Order: sequence, then C-alpha cells, then structure tokens
Amino acid sequence: MPIPTYDKFIEPMLRYLAQHPEGAPASVVYEAVGSALGIDESDKLTLLPSRTQPVYKNRAGWAHDRLKRAGLSSSPRRGYWKLTEKGVAYAQTRQNLLTEDEVRKLAVVDPAVRLRPRSMNGDQGTHQLEQPVAEASVATPDDRLESALTELKESTADDLLETIGRASPKFFETLVLDLLHAMGYGASRADLQHVGRSGDGGIDGIISLDRLGLEKVFVQAKRWQNSVGREVVQAFYGALAGQRANKGVLITTSSFTPHAIEFANSIERIVLIDGERLTDLMMEYAVGVSHRTIKIPKMDSDYFEE
Repeated sequence: MPIPTYDKFIEPMLRYLAQHPEGAPASVVYEAVGSALGIDESDKLTLLPSRTQPVYKNRAGWAHDRLKRAGLSSSPRRGYWKLTEKGVAYAQTRQNLLTEDEVRKLAVVDPAVRLRPRSMNGDQGTHQLEQPVAEASVATPDDRLESALTELKESTADDLLETIGRASPKFFETLVLDLLHAMGYGASRADLQHVGRSGDGGIDGIISLDRLGLEKVFVQAKRWQNSVGREVVQAFYGALAGQRANKGVLITTSSFTPHAIEFANSIERIVLIDGERLTDLMMEYAVGVSHRTIKIPKMDSDYFEE
C-alpha cells in the first residue's frame, strides 16, 4: 500500500504519546505509528529520493514537527518525544478521532508560528521566514520550492538549538571556535585557542588573526535559555579591557535584550551573535550540518537560439 502522507501520521502519533505520558524514543514512536497505519515491512524499506532516510520515518518526523509547532509535543532530549501539558490536555478532550478540520489545522503550517525565538539583532537575513506562504493551489513550483526550503531550514535550526542545549558547555565552546574558523578566522585551526576554565575572566576562546598572534579576537559562549542582558555584555567588555583586547565576539543560544544590543552598538568593540544567527551561520558554513544537492532542471533558451 502507498505510504500515507505525513498528516495521516498526526493522529496515531498523538494517541501513542498520550498513552505514554513519560515520553518515548523517536525510534519506538516510528514503529508504533507505522504499525497503526498498517505500513508493512517492505514499505518501510522505501527510501526518499535522496536515499538518506526511509519515507515513513521522514513523514513521522514532519508529523511530530507539526505537533511541536502547535505546542502539543516537545523533544526534551535528542531522539526522544513527549507531549507537553497542553498536548496531554488536547488529547484528553478529544477522545474520538480528530476531525478532518482539526488534522488540517495541525498539518498546515502557520507562518506566524516559529520554533525558535525572534532575533533582537535586527538581522535582515531571516525575515523571509515571516512572509506569508502562498496557497498551494496558486503557488508556482518556484514558490513551493522556496517555501519548502525555508521550512527545512527552520526545522534544522530548531534541531541544532535543541542538540546544542543538551551538549556540554565545553562542546559548545569548541563548536563556536570551529564555526569561527570555518568563517575564515585564524590562519589555521591551531590559531583558535580554547580557554573556558575557572579564572579565565569570562573568556572562552582566543582567535589569533595573524600567525604571530599580534592581533586577537576574544570569544565568549553563553549557552542560555533566557535573554542575555546588558550586565553580561558589560562584564565581557571588562574582561576584554583586562586583556587589553579591542575585539570580542559574544555568542549565545538564546537572544540579547535591547539594552544589551544598545550597549554593544555604543562601544563598537563587541559583536553579538544570538541563537538565530548562530544556526544560520552553522547552516551556511556547514558546521554540524550537511547539505544535499538537488538538480532542478530549467531549459537553456540560449542554446536553442539560431
């Protein structure tokens, strides 16, 4: 039988997670939902055209993405899915099968719903995520392609922030240095020094911009949930002064308050990178992210000119 579209996975996934309020590994949910939908073992072997993942697991993943966007489920740790309190209440008040309209509301992405906090930095690079999505019936193939790419990027960014949040502080500090090196800072990876120890004055890394180490950039990495305030940026500024440094990069997985951004702009010695920009840079420079190439055909009209 054909593998159902991802919206058909929403109902059985919601019911299975409701029966396991403590949550369950994604691998277990895949199989439970697959069995509920009657997907046989041969169909489970069907891969995406990119051959990177079985189709049924991919569609189950997107079904869970929709439950997350609705605030009904979460990923408390990597590869583990659990209903939120809102999700438990939603399932309890809907003992019968969800109506087609209820499934449609969960399945169709509302462009106003974001899986990650809005940047306070005024970065123009991600504003496209807020643009309304054209109706599928009137959207051109190019429109649908751009919409799908935007959705894939946002989902990947959410996965990155969740994974970074579960990693150790040392790993995050190393990741930040790897990213800065991928962006071209430091003549070699050896020119990026990991500090991140007690008594370091809030400095987690040092980048030598030249081989002799005459010019350096100091780095601080904050893996926080709450917004980073002005006092943190001021403390970092003080640490730079103690090192007689005039360049610093402060990176966080969350966001910065307006007062923090205002202070950083006033001194022009510190660059702030929030969680949204961090994941954008990781995707752009392929740090912790892989890309697949898709060939999109378009006729070359110049070739046919006589």
